[in-house]
Amino acid sequence: FLNVVVAHFVMFSTSFSFPAITRILCLCSICFNLAQGSTTAMPGKIHKVVVAIAMEAEAAPFIEHLSLQSDETVFPEKVPFKAFSGKYESCDITVVTNGKDTVYETGVDNVGTVPAAAAVLLALQKLDNTDLVINAGTCGGFKRKGAEIGDVFLTEASANHDRRIPIPGFTEYGIGTIASTSILNLAESIGAKTGICTTGNSLDMTVDDAVHIESNNASVKDMESAAIAWTCALYKTPHFGLKVVTDIVDGDKPTQDEFMENLHSASVSLQQALPKIINYVCGKGHDEL
Repeated sequence: FLNVVVAHFVMFSTSFSFPAITRILCLCSICFNLAQGSTTAMPGKIHKVVVAIAMEAEAAPFIEHLSLQSDETVFPEKVPFKAFSGKYESCDITVVTNGKDTVYETGVDNVGTVPAAAAVLLALQKLDNTDLVINAGTCGGFKRKGAEIGDVFLTEASANHDRRIPIPGFTEYGIGTIASTSILNLAESIGAKTGICTTGNSLDMTVDDAVHIESNNASVKDMESAAIAWTCALYKTPHFGLKVVTDIVDGDKPTQDEFMENLHSASVSLQQALPKIINYVCGKGHDEL
């Protein structure tokens, strides 16, 4: 196609006696624009995938299932984050976890938006040309949106519900809604539900949180998704969330009790869903998801 365009341009320009330098500059412009257009219209296939999982208990079954090996080349020594890498069919897979807390000396899993954003940021810096980031983990679900314990959700978008900044311009920044890459075909393939994930840094839900969560039209609630989406947006890396419901936020049981009761079974569901997702996305284009 490019050869045909160039040939017609040469015939046209010589017929009207344009100066040589003008013909050269125009031809360079045509070639550049065609090259740019072809890059946009022909996105690459998915072969490099980063899976971000906050808690080690959530990640362990998947790491074991794919026989991924510890990879100490991804993160600097000073940070607590962990990486595990390997091959799955045609894909290079890297699982990153937030590691354990050393700053406050509690030894618990690093959860929340700060470690999630930092871990993915460092991973994308190191792992050039990552094709897709999957934020996998557990979440709270809302029965008013049809969520039940054990449901698998793929995110359509992420937003924040606890960044309340009532100043013009900052209101929208605080909510920070970011769309996920298309996942409708994938969701249908694995039998997952879809919806918006709302993110905050607390396990419970205050009255103010509830108002903003409903405004976000959220189906599920977590502590990392919006932060990871923001980092991916910086790197222009396609992403989506895979979330398994451990607790019903608008239900009758205390959130913390229901979360701990269902964490193990949700981790197993996560391990079952992730290989199906990796198998589906590897080698496909984003427009096929």
